[in-house]
Amino acid sequence: MARPITATIHTDALRHNLQAVRARADGRRLMAMVKADGYGHGLETAALALAGADAFGVAAIEDAARIRAAGLRQPVLVLSGFDSADDLDQLRALGAEAIVHHAAQLELLEQTDGPPIRVWLKIDTGMHRLGFPPGQVREAYARLRAARGVTGEIVLMTHFASSDEFDAHSRNGAQTPAQLRAFAAATEGLEGPRSLANSAAVLGWPDSHGDWIRPGGALYGMSVVAGRTGAAFGLRPAMTFETRLLAVNRVAKGERIGYSATWEAPEDMPVGVAAVGYGDGYPRLAPAGTPVLVNGRPAAIAGRVSMDLMTIDLRGQSAARAGDPVVLWGEALPVETVAEAAGTISYALTCGITRRVRFVNA
Repeated sequence: MARPITATIHTDALRHNLQAVRARADGRRLMAMVKADGYGHGLETAALALAGADAFGVAAIEDAARIRAAGLRQPVLVLSGFDSADDLDQLRALGAEAIVHHAAQLELLEQTDGPPIRVWLKIDTGMHRLGFPPGQVREAYARLRAARGVTGEIVLMTHFASSDEFDAHSRNGAQTPAQLRAFAAATEGLEGPRSLANSAAVLGWPDSHGDWIRPGGALYGMSVVAGRTGAAFGLRPAMTFETRLLAVNRVAKGERIGYSATWEAPEDMPVGVAAVGYGDGYPRLAPAGTPVLVNGRPAAIAGRVSMDLMTIDLRGQSAARAGDPVVLWGEALPVETVAEAAGTISYALTCGITRRVRFVNA
């Protein structure tokens, strides 16, 4: 039989979240992040639903090509930039823009014979992944202004490491104000729009909004702020992940369930078997007690999640039968709640849905 697992993508929620995020940074231009296949929601589905955005951000040139193939004409920024002359040719063909974060990219732009492209200059203010250190920004900026491979205004940008912590007096929360100061000092007197704010910064650091905001997870209704769901910020979840019960079994007190026999039945009880596992993208590390909804009512995982199946404690659900619906996350069960139980973040869960799950647009 076909596996009854679906990920329903709520395009109305995507559009709602776009407007909700815009309202928090009124007047700023908005780049919708659709990397990682639209945070697991489907790149084309997400981009078309978010067509009201001013631009799109992707991780790879191939994703920029998918956006163009979908018929969208907004600017597309390739976050990883480019590594070769061939990459520059592809960017030109797509009319895409690129981040410049390393000296080797400056050299390519200075030496190219092809038409110029638009670029964003990335500044490392404390994340310490990609970007020019503050002391090298002015030289990099001057070289970009002079490079024959560059056209238009240069956007000055950085990325926050701890913007999901809103308390400026905490150890990690203090990092965002420090990055703001470092960015201001490094770019003082330089012409061009500023872009700093990711989703968390849009929600919690209004001083960071600059000229461009770059929300990602918030557009999909997700929060990475500890203890708070997207709903707490007026956002709506854009995905419902659900399956059905394959069986309901009676298990005697003392019997142990699942691989490694980690869970023991505390009484004679019904146990449901649901058609979902880590082969579908549900986190294997979700422990017993992680919540699910059966027939819209709370239940919990019993034992370990396996590749294809999950066992569920159905005490208090005497009417549950094979074929009944099981919601793994969605509006009534926030993905953030499941992520916290599994020791991860909501982004990892939605991005982890595998190809054997059936996607449905609503």
